[in-house]
Amino acid sequence: MSFPTYPEYKDSGVEWLGDVPSHWIVSRLKWYLLANDGGTWGVDPDGSDDTIVLRSTEQTIDGNWRIDDPALRKLSCEEKKYTVLLKGDLLLTKSSGSALHIGKTTLVDDYISSLHCCYSNFMQRIRTNSSFIANICWYILNSYLAREQLGILSNCTTGLANINGKIIDEILVPVAPSEEQTNIIAFLDHETAKIDALIAEQETLIALLKEKRQAVISHVVTKGLDPNAPMKDSGVAWLGDIPTHWDISPIKYAIQSIEQGWSPQCENFPVEGDEEWGVLKVGCVNGGKFNPLENKAFPKELEPQPSLGLLEGDVLISRANTKELVGSAAVVDTNRPRLLLCDKLYRLRTHTKQILPVYLVMLLGTREARSIIELSATGASSSMQNIGQSTILKLEIPLPSIDEQESIVHSVHKQCEPLESLLTEAQYAITLLKERRSALISAAVTGKIDVRGYAPQPEAA
Repeated sequence: MSFPTYPEYKDSGVEWLGDVPSHWIVSRLKWYLLANDGGTWGVDPDGSDDTIVLRSTEQTIDGNWRIDDPALRKLSCEEKKYTVLLKGDLLLTKSSGSALHIGKTTLVDDYISSLHCCYSNFMQRIRTNSSFIANICWYILNSYLAREQLGILSNCTTGLANINGKIIDEILVPVAPSEEQTNIIAFLDHETAKIDALIAEQETLIALLKEKRQAVISHVVTKGLDPNAPMKDSGVAWLGDIPTHWDISPIKYAIQSIEQGWSPQCENFPVEGDEEWGVLKVGCVNGGKFNPLENKAFPKELEPQPSLGLLEGDVLISRANTKELVGSAAVVDTNRPRLLLCDKLYRLRTHTKQILPVYLVMLLGTREARSIIELSATGASSSMQNIGQSTILKLEIPLPSIDEQESIVHSVHKQCEPLESLLTEAQYAITLLKERRSALISAAVTGKIDVRGYAPQPEAA
């Protein structure tokens, strides 16, 4: 679908913004704000007059809410008075270990305002005046137009990227007349909802494909390849029956060592090459595949610990993460001596005559093993769960011969190959849809398209 442009434009005077409609204004955000306030620290809840305090972890990168387990804090009357959220307030993340999260902005809607909640000190609350509708501000702040400015203006201390109220004040925003802002909001709400629905369909497909892949792996690594093999009771609840000729062993007897690493305060960017020292981030094992790009550059003023460098075949397991990701495991694909183990990861080195690293990772990724790990995880919040070494070491696993393990791994890869191909296609489709969504928002909020006469097309029957 193509959209018309405005009849007349002017130079905005801002290189990255380019031309804007001649009757629009380009101005500092501060001239359209009624409030620009920091949040509260609060103290631990005691069950008496506790208050929900929203955190930046409950904001998604694309500016939506993800509230599973809102934090409770005990606040003074003054803190509550000044930090209670009202419908139409906007919350910006102002401090994070990832530049991707800096400036992510959520809008307080009816549900959030009904919670009578406050917000944490790592967030900044802004409240717009009547000349700048909160919803249009939300679209702008979550576009690359604002996020790029915040990335440039943010400063880096102790490994964190930071912004503050003064930086937010200085963001340049294009401002249309109020009636046109209403047109733009209606247009974007309708068009992005259609794109979001398509994204949701692809995400549903991805979930089904992953479930299918999980079922394939779980069956083969716990039951073997021969459907006619005689079976025996493993004596382990999560395993059930296994082939008669397989052994059962706690993981601790199948490995040479287990250790966790070190997490010094690092730079807020990854290494640029294999010759630089870096420290892994816990996300390097998400999804069951090792991702070496998930790292932070090692600070030059510290001395690295080469013993924490990675070797091909190392099994990495996250010991601290969300409930869904704690215990995620992956195999290091090649020697990476300058990428160091962080303290949120365990490193296991297996007895290679007893268990293949990739087979161990497949076992740890089964639905049944995951349930054991999740039940053993501890932590006050679902956003940060922990597992101790004993959870891994005492987990009993099936041990076919090495030759049979190799056959199982080969079979799993062969059966999952078409599923992986479909997953790649679905993920690529999501990437394209998100790019389309971002481009549409940017075009509308900067006046590159004229949506004043927009009328939603009726959905096909």
